[in-house]
Amino acid sequence: SQKALRLYDERGLLVPAARDICTGYRYYTFAQTERGIHIRHLLWLGFGLSEVDAILGARERGDSAMIREHFARRLAATEQEIGRLHAIAEALRTQDPLNGGFRMSITEPVIKDIPAMRALSRRERGVYQEAIPRLIGELCADIFPAEGRKPAAKVTGPIMFICHDEEYQETDAAIEVAIPITGSVNLDGTAVEVVTLPSGRFLSVLHTGPYPGVGKAYERLFAYMGEHGLAPAGPSRELYLNDPAEVLEDELLTEVQFPVEEIPPSP
Repeated sequence: SQKALRLYDERGLLVPAARDICTGYRYYTFAQTERGIHIRHLLWLGFGLSEVDAILGARERGDSAMIREHFARRLAATEQEIGRLHAIAEALRTQDPLNGGFRMSITEPVIKDIPAMRALSRRERGVYQEAIPRLIGELCADIFPAEGRKPAAKVTGPIMFICHDEEYQETDAAIEVAIPITGSVNLDGTAVEVVTLPSGRFLSVLHTGPYPGVGKAYERLFAYMGEHGLAPAGPSRELYLNDPAEVLEDELLTEVQFPVEEIPPSP
């Protein structure tokens, strides 16, 4: 479209070979037309304009390793989004159409293989109810600054709470809030760290309803582990799939993920 071509021109992605002074019509060479097709395809795959620019630059340099890295990150983000959408679809299938959306529900546990992912992270010790919402607000403010400035990173998944304690702590809990990202990061002067969240096999359920009821999701996960010979293998994650400022409490979606491993049989 003309709007897309104008944007590509402004970003330096596809500068026309010539432009009609009177009409503003853009003229492109055959090679530029081919580049335009590549741009459209990469955008369809979900890459941002800055990533498209980097990939095309790597292609021109013959840097296949750089291209593979971009594709691997995009694939990981896509698979995570597919998992999230499957969880939501399962919730929609299992809820009562008249009442299900207005009360707490927990889906049946499923096992997912989740790839490693880069993320921005804030950590501290404190009380869950106070620290988690505050750290989420601070992390979002660091990533999406006010006054229309460019975001500090490209976000690829929902924000999450990672629990590093083996059991519930009333105070002095080890709390981490993280959000998956891709591409370059510009967060100088903040307390945010760039981390890699490990890959693994996770047991997952989707909880629909107010946050105080999420504990029931953990009970369901632990019951499933006991029934299937599984044990926790690392910190649990709570993924917040919608915004409490935009939906009713009864409609809040929280995916709880627990890394698991098989318990070896007794000798």
